[in-house]
Amino acid sequence: MEPMTPAQRRIHQAALRLFAEKGATHVSIRELAQEAGVARGTIYHYVKTIEQLFEHVASQLSADMHRRIRMNIDSLEDPGQRLANGIRFFIRRAHEEPQWGAFLSRFAMSQTTLRETLYSQATADVLHGLSVGRYQFRQEQLLSVISMIASSVLGAMLLVMDGHKTWREAGSDTTEMILRALGIPPDEATILATGELPPLPCPD
Repeated sequence: MEPMTPAQRRIHQAALRLFAEKGATHVSIRELAQEAGVARGTIYHYVKTIEQLFEHVASQLSADMHRRIRMNIDSLEDPGQRLANGIRFFIRRAHEEPQWGAFLSRFAMSQTTLRETLYSQATADVLHGLSVGRYQFRQEQLLSVISMIASSVLGAMLLVMDGHKTWREAGSDTTEMILRALGIPPDEATILATGELPPLPCPD
C-alpha cells in the first residue's frame, strides 16, 4: 500500500476509534471530521464512502500487524516459539492500544481481511509444526485448530481490555493452553508461554 499523508493518517486513526465504538455503519462524515480535527472537505477529498473507508482501515490494520509479526518470527525456527510469540503479540497490543484491540475484537470474525490477520500466519506455522512432528493432531482437524487459536486470542484480548487479566497473565495462560492442546509437553509449553517477549517491531 502507498504511504498515507498526515491527513489520511489522522482520518484513519479517527475512523478506527469511531468504528470500534459505533460499528461500521453508524459513522457520519460530520463525526469523522470532528474526531479527526479536519474540515469536511478534507474528508471528502480522501474518502469516497464510509464503507470504503472501513475496508481501507481494516486492510491497513491487517497488513501492518502481519508485517510486524513476521519481522519478529521470521528468524525463529521452532514452530512452538513462533506461535507463542504471535499469540502474545496480539494480546499485548490490545493492552497497549485498546482502540486497536476493540476494533479487531468487534470485526475480526465478520470481516474477511481481519480474519486473515488471525488465520494466515497461524495456519502456516501450525501446518509446519504438524509436518515436523512438533504438534499432534489430525490433518483434517486443521480448521478447528485455527478456529480454536483465533477465538482464544480474541477472548484473551477481551479479558485484558475489560480489566480482568493483565496482558502477561492472559497471554501466558492462553499460549500455554493452546500449545498443550497441540501436543507440546506441559513444562515446555509453560516455558514458551512465559519467556520474555521482545518489542513488536515497527515497519518503516
